[in-house]
Amino acid sequence: MDQITLESLARRVEALERALNQQMKPVRQKDWRRVVGMFGDSESMKQVDAAGRAIREAERAEAQRAESAE
Repeated sequence: MDQITLESLARRVEALERALNQQMKPVRQKDWRRVVGMFGDSESMKQVDAAGRAIREAERAEAQRAESAE
C-alpha cells in the first residue's frame, strides 16, 4: 500500500471537490419577484383573494367593536 503523504491527500481532496462541484446543481437565489403574475386571473386565485379580503374585513370589524367597547 502506498504511503499517505500530505501531497497525495491534497490531490485526493482536490479530485473529490471537482467531482462534487460537477454533481452539484447551481443554487437559485430565492426572489419573490419571479412568482409575480404566476397565477394570473385564475378563478381559484380570485376565490383565495376574496376569502382573504373577507377575513381581513371581519378582523377589522372585530377590532373596531373591541375599540368602541373600551
